Amino acid sequence: MDSRTVFVLLWMLLSSTSTGIKLDGNGYVDITIAISSRVPQDNTLIDKIKDMVTEGSFRLHQALDKKVYFKEATILVPPNWNSKEFTKARTESYEKAKIIIDNANPAYGDEPYTHHYGECAAEAQYIHFTPNFLRNDTLIKTYGSRGKVLVHEWAHLRWGVYDEYSETKPFYYSNGRIEATRCSKNIEGQFYDESRPCHTDPKTLPTKGCKFYPNKYQNAGSSIMFLPSLDSVSTFCRENEHNYEAPNLQNEKCGKATRTVIFEDSVDKNALRSLKPLLSSPPAPSFKVVQRKQRVICLILDVSGSMATGSRILRQRQAATHLLRIIIEDQASVGIVSFSTNANTLSPLTTIDNKSTREKLVKLMPNTPSGSTNMCKGLSLGLQVLSTDNGDAFGDEIIFLTDGEATDDINSCSRDEIKNGTIIHTIALGPNAASALTEMAKKTGGIYFSSNDEITSNQLMDAFGSLTLSTGDYTKDPVQLESVGEITSDWFNGTVSVDQTVGNKTSFVIIYEKSDPIISIQSPSGSIYSQTEISHDISLKKVTLNVPGTAEPGDWKYSIQTTTLQALTITATSHAAHADVPPIIVKTRMNQQFSDGTKPMIVFAEVSQNYRHVIEAEVWAYLESQSGSAQELQLLDNGAGADAFQNDGIYSRYFAKLENGRISLKVRAKNQDGQARFSLQKKSGAPYVPGYVVNGVVELNPPKPPVSEETLEVGSFTRTAIGESFEVAFTGTTPPNFPPNRITDLSAEIQEDSVLLSWTAPGEDLDQGTAKSYEIRWSYDLQMLRENFGNGHAVNTAAISPQEAGSVEQLSFDLSFTIQNGTTLFFAVQSEDEQNAKSETSNIAQASKMLPDPNPPTISNPGLNFTILVISLCVVTMVICFVVAVFTWAVRRRKSFDLSNNVELKCK
Repeated sequence: MDSRTVFVLLWMLLSSTSTGIKLDGNGYVDITIAISSRVPQDNTLIDKIKDMVTEGSFRLHQALDKKVYFKEATILVPPNWNSKEFTKARTESYEKAKIIIDNANPAYGDEPYTHHYGECAAEAQYIHFTPNFLRNDTLIKTYGSRGKVLVHEWAHLRWGVYDEYSETKPFYYSNGRIEATRCSKNIEGQFYDESRPCHTDPKTLPTKGCKFYPNKYQNAGSSIMFLPSLDSVSTFCRENEHNYEAPNLQNEKCGKATRTVIFEDSVDKNALRSLKPLLSSPPAPSFKVVQRKQRVICLILDVSGSMATGSRILRQRQAATHLLRIIIEDQASVGIVSFSTNANTLSPLTTIDNKSTREKLVKLMPNTPSGSTNMCKGLSLGLQVLSTDNGDAFGDEIIFLTDGEATDDINSCSRDEIKNGTIIHTIALGPNAASALTEMAKKTGGIYFSSNDEITSNQLMDAFGSLTLSTGDYTKDPVQLESVGEITSDWFNGTVSVDQTVGNKTSFVIIYEKSDPIISIQSPSGSIYSQTEISHDISLKKVTLNVPGTAEPGDWKYSIQTTTLQALTITATSHAAHADVPPIIVKTRMNQQFSDGTKPMIVFAEVSQNYRHVIEAEVWAYLESQSGSAQELQLLDNGAGADAFQNDGIYSRYFAKLENGRISLKVRAKNQDGQARFSLQKKSGAPYVPGYVVNGVVELNPPKPPVSEETLEVGSFTRTAIGESFEVAFTGTTPPNFPPNRITDLSAEIQEDSVLLSWTAPGEDLDQGTAKSYEIRWSYDLQMLRENFGNGHAVNTAAISPQEAGSVEQLSFDLSFTIQNGTTLFFAVQSEDEQNAKSETSNIAQASKMLPDPNPPTISNPGLNFTILVISLCVVTMVICFVVAVFTWAVRRRKSFDLSNNVELKCK
């Protein structure tokens, strides 16, 4: 292989080497459906998946004007499944899959759902189906055909739309009637408490037992986001039929019809507007079934002269050693390549089968920097090393670290010689690393990290410690408990909380900059591990404690003393304590990997354990630039600002103070005050239908299987997670200023003749700082307020001054008239900052006055009204016919009587 092989122009790679769903003409390709390794082998699941996607392709084609369909999909089966029919996976992985098949989420059971962090029109994380949903045909009756359910969830996943039903607000009051929350309102049905018509208290909406039962046979065609199980439903709500009053998530989060979001705001908006409908039915999807066995990894490490800067070469050795000793799993194969002016193989592929093998690889780590930086040669040799086991590098991994101060012309690397299907993780060390590293990781399904030269950031250790490849069973993956650093000439103390879900293979790694410190680590029961029980690698300036057995749950305290002013770091790692109990994990990411400053950036961190949300934890994000400047943000789970849903275990915050260049992301989560707890809150899912109305009679479906609703306490824990690094490149010399964030949780309540509004305060810049003022308006007309906020009636806001972002705001006021019973009003808010920049209009809150009435409001039973009308007409017609018949009979009888009398008179 030519030495100039394979490095840049990765954005020009063939589609087979890029990852992520995309449109190829009218067809979606690169769809990865991954089965968790927790799912026992059942090859019929593969056929069920194929059937679902094939039907879904036809349904999708119908739903969007015959413009799109599913063209190609890859099914990734677990490494422990056995079959000669599975081919080798390339860049597909469980973590990158957009559709997963796994055991049930305790909050949902077998109900399909899409995991969405919250922004309208933003792509979601994944769709979750259970094996039982795919195998159990009785669930088709309650959720609809699997193909239509897939389209419902695909709309969540790909286009970021929301459900148009609501389990928490199934009814609402409108124009003197109680309506079912639905879209469109053309869907007809009846209100029943199982087999009996609902009875309502005039003061309130229907009780919990009352449900909307749709007519099984009807003509309404929309919407898939409300009720995909209806045979007549085949498309999405359009603007002219969208129900803006319905209190559902689509209105709350997007404020527009689902079809409008898909065609105007989603990732596919441009393609959908330009694509022409297919003249004929789409072809059936094509499928590949692939499998990833044991990991095969090549470390490609920079040893050029620029690596002598600071302590880069030492830090590279420290981090790579951490990977080899603690992170990479047994039975993985590892090779090592170094590069500078030329490239050298330090180790061929070696299977890690014991501690001795790991130490042999550690001793081969390069430690002498010299020469120029020829990245193409390093990558070319690394691919050759990976090819020695079976002739190719398909599905193998490269960990490529460089300071990127290249002397070769990286743009001359030939794309034609790129080994398709190799996952390349890249680590850019220092401020001058090549920008192509980002694209390399992105296009091959790898992860991109950047690291500055600040030792206390511990970024290289964090990056290497995060290079795992999960198969869906998190009991087998390492968990980073702590990663922190400090410059001191005295004491460096802290606490690491080991909770009940972890404890096996627990290690504490201390790295020092200059001289050997005095170290003491104390277990929760008081046992002290001192210098004599801790291994010391002087050449690496690294001290390690490997806790024997399973680490004792509780608070582990470390005390590190130095008399020399130096940088110290500590990294704590563990594994699951039990093979059948997944550990608490933290995942973090940005809403975009590149920003030009035009769109706000959001930090997300998800804390969970086996799909259960961990709420009320303390979560902080640390964002550090190439220059070493750092920002700390406390992430919130309050359902306001950047955070979409309260208490869903996803903690969020806007990143407003942008700085040009690469920025690394680290999140630390902890529960050391006992406040955190588990929650099984649901956000959305495929709608369960309790039954249908057939010929005026309710036919009940099987009851929905119960799911756990318990809320459990969480013990003390600490976690650290690393997200992919990102890049900011705004124009000009000053970072952009953003207005206050949009208020998304405005609520309204009518109390006699007063109105009470509540919301969460925005900031001066998005959700940080304090806004200058509020503007509040109301209207009888929701549509008018939504489209022309300034035309609404103004509310006097002199009594309220904005509080700091995140505070609870309330305003009670009287209107200039008496609010009549049955009145519905709509309210919205805008906020303004010191530069007079206004926020977007808030969600529109509605409030109705519902008091006891001698003529209580009737439940609007869509479909029942027409039935009653027909029955009434029939009854009236029968009465009229009866009256006419009686009258006719009476007239004939009278005539007969008169004729008889005449005959009698003549006879006389």
